[in-house]
Amino acid sequence: MATIQVQSVSHWYGEVIGLSNASFDVEPGVTGLLGPNGAGKSTLMRILTGQMRQSRGGVRILGESVWGNPDLFRRIGYCPELDSMYTELTGRQFLRLMLRLCGVRGMEADRKASDVLARVGLDPDLRKPIGAYSKGMRQRAKLAQALMLEAEVLLLDEPLNGMDPVGRKDTVDLIASLGQQGHTVLISSHILHEVEQMTAKIVLLHHGRVLAQGNVHEIRDHIEDQARSVLLRCVEPQRLAAQLLQSGEVTGVRFTRDPNALVVETASADAFFQRVTALGFSDGIEITEVQPLDDDLQSVFQYLVG
Repeated sequence: MATIQVQSVSHWYGEVIGLSNASFDVEPGVTGLLGPNGAGKSTLMRILTGQMRQSRGGVRILGESVWGNPDLFRRIGYCPELDSMYTELTGRQFLRLMLRLCGVRGMEADRKASDVLARVGLDPDLRKPIGAYSKGMRQRAKLAQALMLEAEVLLLDEPLNGMDPVGRKDTVDLIASLGQQGHTVLISSHILHEVEQMTAKIVLLHHGRVLAQGNVHEIRDHIEDQARSVLLRCVEPQRLAAQLLQSGEVTGVRFTRDPNALVVETASADAFFQRVTALGFSDGIEITEVQPLDDDLQSVFQYLVG
């Protein structure tokens, strides 16, 4: 069942189009909201968090309309892209204040603040004010704010920006685990390979429109007008290349620095893979590896926006 429903949403900034008839559903688990700068990601995040109202269409989260519904936001955790914290407070003081504003009192607020800071990798006893934090530490503090109420829905706007490699890895693992626990996580990001470590479910935005949504590998399979690049590893790559070039499925072959590998371009992936299997059985060519090179999120994204 869809937790987030975006239904024919458009938004205009005067004569500038921020979103144009965008429609998609988000189910429990992690979903990547992807697109280049100006694609409409920030506009959509602001609409989903009730910061502004769409010009046309409807948005529902957990079955309820978003706009003018403050009670709904107790069930939503939000990590904004831009910093918006009381920089004179420590991380624990900031989280404790946010919890108290949400109705959590006394020792319980202090306990929850400490627990969630530790969960995102910040020392709850750190006395340094947030204003003296590094960019990565501030990102962790914002993520802690999103997680503090154990919300059913998490909206994370570029949470990996500014983090060091260790912080990125920890945060990627944490977000993936949240999806596995049943939370609905919509993460806006331009770091495609890291999103791919968290989920294969994506929504691709470009110029305010939804280009594609769903499983990235299924999307790639439906891009029929783009040749596929496939790495083949075998003992006799020259012999294999000669055999493959006789078939209509192969449009090009190139050899690599690896003497036991070659890269094949094919316009008909299904027929090509059947051909490779047949060669392995009928011609005695020992093929040890078949690896698609353009089945990743980066390649799918470039195909769709190109």
